[in-house]
Amino acid sequence: MTGHKGAEHTVESVTCWIVTVSDTRDETTDTSGKLIREKLESAGHRVTRYRIIKNDAAHITEMVEQLKADSTVHVVIFHGGTGISRKDQTARTLKKLYDEEIVGFGELFRMLSYHEVGPYALLSRASAGIISKKLIFSLPGSEHAVRLALEKLILPVLGHAVQQL
Repeated sequence: MTGHKGAEHTVESVTCWIVTVSDTRDETTDTSGKLIREKLESAGHRVTRYRIIKNDAAHITEMVEQLKADSTVHVVIFHGGTGISRKDQTARTLKKLYDEEIVGFGELFRMLSYHEVGPYALLSRASAGIISKKLIFSLPGSEHAVRLALEKLILPVLGHAVQQL
């Protein structure tokens, strides 16, 4: 957070959950989930829960209910289910559950993606929001998208954002 006046006001290590939303991935094929864990832990954060859930509103809502009840978690990263197809439920479900959406996240993610994948970036419904004073990120499921979001947007501000909440 070079150059930002609030850089000294950060939480050094935050507690995170990773939620893979997929009807096809399992722990051996979830390379994006592994990448999220590696990036978070190498930055000094703790991953205390990792789950793979079905791409449906009921499973996503159940995970949100669990995160609301856990006072130790600061950040939850959902990945998968953010496309525009009928089967993609993460974006539309979380949007209804956010206490407040962090609107700039999706726009910045799509802008950065545009430079790499062109106009296909507009088909992503990546988002971020706040639920019960916890920071929620909703990312596409691809490794490339996860890496982009973590390196360019999430990790640089994570400790400061958690401190602010």
